Amino acid sequence: MSYMGKNKMKHKNFRGMLLAACILAVFLQGCGKTGGEENVPVLEDGVPLQEIKVDLVREESFPGEAGGEDSAEGPADGDQEGGNEPDSPEITLVMVGDILLHTPVAQSAELENGGYDFGALFGEMKGEIAEADLALVNQEVIIGGGELGVSGYPTFNAPYELGDALAEAGFDVVLHATNHALDKGKKGILNCLSFWQEQHPELAVLGIHGSQASQDEIYVYEQEGIRLAVLNYTYGTNGIPLPQDMPYSVDLLDRDRVADDLQEARELADFVIVCPHWGTEYVLDAVEEQREWAEFMAENGADLILGTHPHVIEPVEWTEGREALVYYSLGNFVNWTSGTGEGVANRMVGGMARVTIGLDDQGEAVIRSYGVEPLVCHVEQGFGGVRVYPLDSYTEELAGRNEIVRQDETFSLEYCRNLAERVFGSF
Repeated sequence: MSYMGKNKMKHKNFRGMLLAACILAVFLQGCGKTGGEENVPVLEDGVPLQEIKVDLVREESFPGEAGGEDSAEGPADGDQEGGNEPDSPEITLVMVGDILLHTPVAQSAELENGGYDFGALFGEMKGEIAEADLALVNQEVIIGGGELGVSGYPTFNAPYELGDALAEAGFDVVLHATNHALDKGKKGILNCLSFWQEQHPELAVLGIHGSQASQDEIYVYEQEGIRLAVLNYTYGTNGIPLPQDMPYSVDLLDRDRVADDLQEARELADFVIVCPHWGTEYVLDAVEEQREWAEFMAENGADLILGTHPHVIEPVEWTEGREALVYYSLGNFVNWTSGTGEGVANRMVGGMARVTIGLDDQGEAVIRSYGVEPLVCHVEQGFGGVRVYPLDSYTEELAGRNEIVRQDETFSLEYCRNLAERVFGSF
């Protein structure tokens, strides 16, 4: 289905169908780590970051599907004859992690006659993004426009041209609930919302709002009779309080709010996705708070959880109670950190989640297959010098030119491959 042919809408009417997906339980087992930039986990020869029990980078499919292998441990309805035919309805979804507009990233897009062109950032990934039925991106920094001053860490602001590039790349849902959402205060939120509404009304913008009515509305994507609800929250806003006259401006991780939203989403849609901005920066495994939130979201109706914020990749697992698939962190999609030393190389490896959602024999929406594609953010001085590559097409020659090696000498193609394999599994 082409990008322009997608059927996007928001629904508030009651839907009676409830989701009761039974999905193959797969578990990863990770080693515990503590947070903090001063304790950045690094790779050491012969010391795995975690014990990997299942390959999550290769696409996993479930019994009873076209191409799936038989298994006695499959979903109860997944192996019935005639279920999940190849031509039955399905939605392909992809999501990438944080887009951080560090100063060198903005400089790489500057035009000689003024303005910006960020097309190079997504040039290597554009085809994969546009081919998906639904493509999500975590827009880490507010897009407040040049009038507020384009700025990098620690108080970010992006020019409108970055939003144009996101739309041109084929993204459909832009997630703005991040700890940097209020870096430019109320004006940043309002400028960002006005830009999206006026220039790209076809995109869904989640996580920030200009009214209470907007915050109360659940976004639902519909395709071929399957409805997906998508929710987006952040753990906080770096200590910047919500504007007094706009308490609805940013969606925060509040248990009562999340539970209420999930209940409504279950009534409106067949399948519920939550995109939380959570966790501890630079830690390569999910921390206890993330796992508690994941179980809470699953028990309250989430089917798929796609996490961001740690700026490094983290494992993909199933929750232990009511089953939901959790990508704990997709890492950075775009960044050029000013940090130096061990662990900086970890921030250059990200992941693209890939999930296919279809109907089982009972007409209920379930995950048919899932995987994750490792990515590398390549950074070089000069116009167009920052761009994202699939790891499997990244080369030794490119790795040798990646200027992040000046900030962390351990960076190499082999390092990226080892990191991706040890966190995500073999690929």
